[in-house]
Amino acid sequence: MTSIAEDVLAAFRIVSTASVADAVELQGVRGYMSGGIRMQTPGAGTLAGPAVTVREVPTEEAEPPTHALAAIDESDPGSVVCIDAGGADVAVWGGLMTAGAVARGIAGAVLDAGVRDVTEIQRDYPQFPVYSRWSVPATTVGRYRTVSLNEPVVLGGVSVHPGDLIVADRDGVVRVPARLITAVLDAATEIERREREQTRLILDTGSLRDGLAKYNRI
Repeated sequence: MTSIAEDVLAAFRIVSTASVADAVELQGVRGYMSGGIRMQTPGAGTLAGPAVTVREVPTEEAEPPTHALAAIDESDPGSVVCIDAGGADVAVWGGLMTAGAVARGIAGAVLDAGVRDVTEIQRDYPQFPVYSRWSVPATTVGRYRTVSLNEPVVLGGVSVHPGDLIVADRDGVVRVPARLITAVLDAATEIERREREQTRLILDTGSLRDGLAKYNRI
């Protein structure tokens, strides 16, 4: 799996996901996940880390989430566990998994499904961010089973490969393909710089249209 330098992650944590999403699109691909995947617990700030991917499918067998447990116990600190359950109306993440993730130094979780134990997570692990479609008390046991670890998955309409960069804040979640990380960081940083200049112009002139005309951005 691709390793991402800590200084690069730190740089992504100080730009908005809006700028990152636009920067990914400048490279000709989509990065932003569906707005249905949203912040459930905020954590300590912007989430940025390499993706560890898990896929789950429906089942009637009562099985433990083997691959998800492996993703927590065997992944490098700073990883983001990404679980594709096709938007399932069940909780693929909860309090015990969060405890394991915190113990391992996992950075956060992004789920195309639900999460439960939200009150517990916010109370006991306030630094740990979870992004999911919803909160729901239903267990996966007897409903879904894990079938892969660190294979490509789809979350919120976006293909995510192991080692891709996940960036998330209150606006939502963006995937940056591993091969584009440097280019996207440069572009996002430039977008933020120009927006600061544009904001100053709008405030100085008292005109939104003047700012849009000069910088061609909204």
